[in-house]
Formats: sequence, structure tokens, C-alpha cells
Amino acid sequence: MAIQENLEKIHKELPEKLKLIAVSKTKPESAILEAYRCGQRLFGENKVQELVDKYENLPKDIEWHFIGHLQTNKVKYIAPFVHLIHAVDSLKLLSEIDKQAAKNNRIINCLLQFHIANENAKFGFTKEEAFELLHTSEFKTFENIRIVGVMGMATYTDNENQIREEFATLKSYFLQIKEKFIPEDYFTEISMGMSADYKIAIEEGSTMVRLGSSIFGIRFYSKFN
Repeated sequence: MAIQENLEKIHKELPEKLKLIAVSKTKPESAILEAYRCGQRLFGENKVQELVDKYENLPKDIEWHFIGHLQTNKVKYIAPFVHLIHAVDSLKLLSEIDKQAAKNNRIINCLLQFHIANENAKFGFTKEEAFELLHTSEFKTFENIRIVGVMGMATYTDNENQIREEFATLKSYFLQIKEKFIPEDYFTEISMGMSADYKIAIEEGSTMVRLGSSIFGIRFYSKFN
């Protein structure tokens, strides 16, 4: 019942059109099914094999989001079904997603990940790197990927002003890309905000939050059931 109560509480706080990604990494399929029975359909995973196993075993109307760092040699395993890849951080990865999407007769939605945190461990483009990519002739040849927005992770800190500034930076990158490179109607998403900082992210313009422990409780790192 805790998952149901958590989801009900969160939904009361979220703006109506904001997308809630339930981060189900390391969680057993039983926990995902509990959230599913409460109406949750968007789930996020960060390990390819775990995502593939869960996709095969769970209801097919689940919308699976890959939210972790994705290696190019593993794109082929999720290309047949993944709804959105959040963390695209190189031209090489984008090229592979385009190739695998074509093999599956699909267009795969992607987000450009930006490094907005004051932490070296985080992945992502700088603004200059992303704008350079969007200018390349190779990017313009891709026919089976669709860049629908941006993604970023704030510094893990108690300094709310810093978190707010980092989210505001990501929003500014989104607006600049919308104006200069991708004015299309489908370029709409700003994926930012996790359990510790999603309320600030929403205030700064997030359209999509990624919540794990707020829904499922404290994560335990053991093999999922």
C-alpha cells in the first residue's frame, strides 16, 4: 500500500501535464506491478539487461524510459521498444541509435543530456559541444531519431540556490536550442528533477521528473527479483 499512497501524494503536488517517470531500477517486478495497478505507466531504468528482462515480463502498455548512461554496443537491445532515451551525450551514441532505430523501422525519441552540475562524475554535453553537434552535417542526415528535449542532473547538495541556478541553466539551453536549431512542435521536454530536488525543478520549468525513492522507498542495491 505504501507505493499507492506515495503515488497519490506525489500526484497531488505535480502540475497536471507534468510527466512522472517512476524510476524502477533495482526494484522487483512486483513493485512495478503495484505502481502499474495504481495507473502508473511511465517507468525508468538505467541498466540495459534489467530493462530488457522487465520489458519481456511486464505489461506491454508500459512506456519504458532509459535514463542511465548508455553504451553504444547496447543500443540494439532496447531499440525495438524503448520509448525515450534520456541521456544522449555524444554524436557517436546518437549515430548508433539512428542506425538501430532504422533496423527496427522506428523513430526513437531522445533527449540531449547536459552537464549542469558542479560534479565531475556527471555525464553530458557542455552548451558548446551540443550546439556544435547540432550544426554538423552528420546530425542533419539522421532520419530515425527525434530530439524531443533536454535532460540534466543538478549537483547533489543542500544548497537550493545552486540547484535552482543549474536547473535554470538547463531551461535556458532548451530555449536556445528551440530558437536556433529545433523549432518543431515535438521539441517540448525538459527532463530534470529527482526525489531530492523535483519541487525546485518544477518551479524552474521541468516537464518530466524522475522519481524513485519517493515512490518505491529507499533503494536497496541487490539483484532484482
